[in-house]
Amino acid sequence: MIKLFKVKEKQRELAENAGGGPPVKKQSAGELRLHKDISELNLPQSCTIHFPNGKDDLMNFEVSIRPDDGYYLGGTFLFSFQVSPIYPHEAPKVKCKTKVYHPNIDLEGNVCLNILREDWKPVLNINTVIYGLYHLFTEPNYEDPLNHDAAAVLRENPRLFESNVRRAMS
Repeated sequence: MIKLFKVKEKQRELAENAGGGPPVKKQSAGELRLHKDISELNLPQSCTIHFPNGKDDLMNFEVSIRPDDGYYLGGTFLFSFQVSPIYPHEAPKVKCKTKVYHPNIDLEGNVCLNILREDWKPVLNINTVIYGLYHLFTEPNYEDPLNHDAAAVLRENPRLFESNVRRAMS
């Protein structure tokens, strides 16, 4: 019985590769879902996505966010995304590559966004994550900080926080 499955598998491989080209690499379920998510992206104009390793590596990409409102107006912030082969059952790993004074982003680039941690669900997608990151810049959250100093300044003295952001961005 097992030999029959191996024969069928071999026949299927030969049929797929009959075109004479290189063998076709099968995509994981995560790659298929990510491809769907990327093809359906509906980003704000101030967000762009690019693939530094080329379109063949969908699992690693970068997103630039240019907030058009709030404390971070005029800045450009680059995030790297690493997507697991078991996506969407595991949230993508997101890092901020731009140094930023922000209550929800630490100096190593780690991002505190609930949907990247405990609130992740497989029904969420890349579009949701990018909108979540964008929202962090239009409305920083001092109640769930990674950078406790920035959160305390935002909570206690928003004017000083704005001044610190401007100084850090220049």
